[in-house]
Amino acid sequence: MTEQEQRDKVRKMVADARICMVTTMTEDGRHVSRPMALQEVEFDGDLWFFTYSDSDLVEQIGRHPQVNVAFSDPKQQNWISIAGAASQVENRAKAEELWSAPLKAWFPDGLDTPNLTLVKVSADTAEYWEAAHSSKVITLLGYAKAAVTGKTPDAGENETVRL
Repeated sequence: MTEQEQRDKVRKMVADARICMVTTMTEDGRHVSRPMALQEVEFDGDLWFFTYSDSDLVEQIGRHPQVNVAFSDPKQQNWISIAGAASQVENRAKAEELWSAPLKAWFPDGLDTPNLTLVKVSADTAEYWEAAHSSKVITLLGYAKAAVTGKTPDAGENETVRL
């Protein structure tokens, strides 16, 4: 598979998953993860999220911009891990472009919500696993069996992609 085909595969997998865990580092070096909803389906190497400017996420990326964004799509049995640099972005036009009605649940005043900001993750690399397309599909039962028998389950193939 060519690098471009791998990038295209990551784009599709990200679009299918949409919900992720963003992992940052605290001031004392601990990793912290929180669920986030991706705001742009067409992944072009940048991931966009809405948050509050006074959130722990913004404070943590200000100190340590390197983050990891992990997606899981159990329906397709795909997993994607994207590493990159995060930054806070104040850009009303981009916020308007990315805004969708479901965000009102977290940001009740819409784009006029006080302290509303964007976080952009510029992806460097991605790793993905496709168990559903592997000849050896893993299920929870397979993991339980592995725990009992002591045999390691085959979780499919892992591919690393430079973005």
